Amino acid sequence: MDLFSLPRLGVVVPPENPTAEPEFNHLLGAGMNVYTSRFPVTPGTGLRAMLETYNEVLPELLGSFGALRLDATVVACSASHYLLDPAGDRAFCDELSERAGSPVQSSTQAILAACEALGVTRLTLVSPYEPWLTDTSRAFWERAGLTVDGVVLVPAEEAARPGGDAHFDPYEVTTGAILRRIRERELPPDTALLFTGTGMGTLAALEELARREPHRTLLTSNLASAWWARRTVGEKGEAHHPLLRRLEGAAV
Repeated sequence: MDLFSLPRLGVVVPPENPTAEPEFNHLLGAGMNVYTSRFPVTPGTGLRAMLETYNEVLPELLGSFGALRLDATVVACSASHYLLDPAGDRAFCDELSERAGSPVQSSTQAILAACEALGVTRLTLVSPYEPWLTDTSRAFWERAGLTVDGVVLVPAEEAARPGGDAHFDPYEVTTGAILRRIRERELPPDTALLFTGTGMGTLAALEELARREPHRTLLTSNLASAWWARRTVGEKGEAHHPLLRRLEGAAV
């Protein structure tokens, strides 16, 4: 196999995100070369202002790939695109694609494309975000025409005392916490589970859930983005990872 003849996927990721690149590499295997660029560090900036900064610098940041030819690029930060409405997000991606000379897609738009291909109309969100950002996420999906049946919040740490504030950090959520929170909920049989955010590690949890409920649709920001990338570059061989094969087998 000629390593350098493989399709090239660019991934733009927040600076502290420990999850996106490993999950993309596990999902895509040796079928695609992944190249990354990271958003700037914004010390002392609140979460909303940081996400707004990401959207502001993204056009210039895509230029950091220089003359490297990319077949497609994923913006692996769902939270910043929740601040845009679905139509604005789509228009932003179209503008970025024209500027880059190849398809650029946000993880949010990749999820919407996967939902359309799968015929998904109902979601239950599994969210590691602070409540305000979870609400913003929910509003985004509802404005896109999807029904959100409910939200499963997954904090990194539970409140130390009743009535106390839980600590939310996608990068610190454990597989055990994800499975425990889902196990505590009675989910509608026809709802898809959407694990939102590119920074929450989900592959081990999804593998367990796929065994428990083989007919339930399971989506994550990174899984949908890997699916979109393969479809966009015209990959026709069998997907490397069983979760990706599962998704591709169900998509139209």
